[in-house]
Amino acid sequence: MTADTGLYFLPLGGAGEIGMNLNLYRYGGKWLMVDLGVTFGDDSAPGVDVVAPDPSFIVENREDLLGLVLTHAHEDHLGAVPYLWPLLRCPIYATGFTASFLRRKLAETDFGREVPLHVIEQGATVKLGAFEVELIHITHSIPEPNALAIRTPAGTVLHTGDWKLDPDPVLGPVTDEAAFRRVGASGVLALVGDSTNAIKDGESGSEASAYEGLAELIKAAPQRVAVACFASNVARLESIARAAREAGRECALIGRSLWRIYESARENGYLADVPPFLSESDAGYVPRDRIVLICTGSQGEPRSALARIAADDHPHIVLEDGDWALFSSRAIPGNEKLIGRMQNQLMRAGVRVVTDRDAPIHVSGHPCRDELAAMYQWIRPRVAVPVHGEHLHMTAHAQLARDCQVPFAIVPENGQIIRLDLPEGPAVVDHVQAGRWAVDGGRLLPMDGAVVRGRAKLLWNGAVVATVVVDRKGRLMADPKVSAPGLIDPDDPDDELAEDLIEAVRGVVARVPDKAPDEAVAEAARRAVRKLVNQRLGKKPHADIHVVRV
Repeated sequence: MTADTGLYFLPLGGAGEIGMNLNLYRYGGKWLMVDLGVTFGDDSAPGVDVVAPDPSFIVENREDLLGLVLTHAHEDHLGAVPYLWPLLRCPIYATGFTASFLRRKLAETDFGREVPLHVIEQGATVKLGAFEVELIHITHSIPEPNALAIRTPAGTVLHTGDWKLDPDPVLGPVTDEAAFRRVGASGVLALVGDSTNAIKDGESGSEASAYEGLAELIKAAPQRVAVACFASNVARLESIARAAREAGRECALIGRSLWRIYESARENGYLADVPPFLSESDAGYVPRDRIVLICTGSQGEPRSALARIAADDHPHIVLEDGDWALFSSRAIPGNEKLIGRMQNQLMRAGVRVVTDRDAPIHVSGHPCRDELAAMYQWIRPRVAVPVHGEHLHMTAHAQLARDCQVPFAIVPENGQIIRLDLPEGPAVVDHVQAGRWAVDGGRLLPMDGAVVRGRAKLLWNGAVVATVVVDRKGRLMADPKVSAPGLIDPDDPDDELAEDLIEAVRGVVARVPDKAPDEAVAEAARRAVRKLVNQRLGKKPHADIHVVRV
């Protein structure tokens, strides 16, 4: 694209999905990035715990990238920074709490000291090239969430970030309604906004109501209480700690990410009135009816504290018959199986499981339809661009915007470059590469690449590995050695498939011409074993045949 005076929006993550947010704005040939988050792996990608957006397009154009502004400290908005920043090498702008949390993550990398991380105050404005970005305080489930008023010569965009309208927040002030009305009165070209709860009527509710529900249950519990919540929900940590104190219980944090958030919160003046939390090793010495355990693992993450406790694999904490586990969270779409598996493990151990379906112990951090309508009344944009939701949520958001008399609404997809300031309304003017990268140990792999696809194929179809020793004329020197993990039982000497695979390889070697190239022998054997397994089991395994000539 050549430099021009148009204003463009490009999502590379977070459009059509909940999580993995990466938003780009372009004006005058320069780019501004808003958020750089992750999502989490599922059963479709074995061994992949963290997934980041594919930043290839902006990496190729990084000389035109002015900087990254973070709206808040949730993983789906900043979690990719430790993985992707070395490819971008741009300055980062965030409020104090968000910067503190990010510093702790960057400290675990070998480049953390190189990152130019600039702290800006809520309500302040930062100028990046032709972009003027004003941070406006709004309520969410973490300290210091911000909407961004992004001003350019072509018009103003209100980027909401994640938000809700909480009339009684446990931490921090209420939403700065006056600032939003001021921005709206000055004229707004487009609102790019959170769609998570766009299909839900009413309002999301106040954190104060979650505290009341938790307090009632913690007071009534006969023995040990474990509470699973999002680690980043500092207001929920305060609610749980307060409820525990009023019930005469001490409170412990179980999980490293909870301690990271707690330290960042204390560093920035939050949780100042909360008594110090116990460590997981100390918690085991407290009588069972005098302790509350705040645990990571609300989404069933296999390595989380509560998942290990449920599997009886935690070094310090045990939940047993008569204990209670409270899930003060919602299931992120796609995590239902993991959560259900963990809850079933707990219930098998006699633990009572309580979710927000059973008691009012969680409120969403995202706006329902009445809150969205209020925001549109304040901002009155010309264009609505729903993001941060699956297609169902974004489509509902777009229709609600139209119902609120917004002239234009467009539902984006990752990789679409959308011009926002056209007289006839927004339009997709180009497409760029967008996708997902798996964080696999210390490397980044395309989710649709050979490694991840091969891993999934092995999971569903198994593998056959054979070694064939032949002489110089290609005649067998010994029986082929065949293994088939995931297809045959190595401890069952009567498994007919094992013998038949050996016979299939032997037959292929006997039929190929004398002195046939090793590659020809291997390919013929590979086809034979795949055909046999497909006929017997209906599977198409990965097959490796090694020919050794002596």
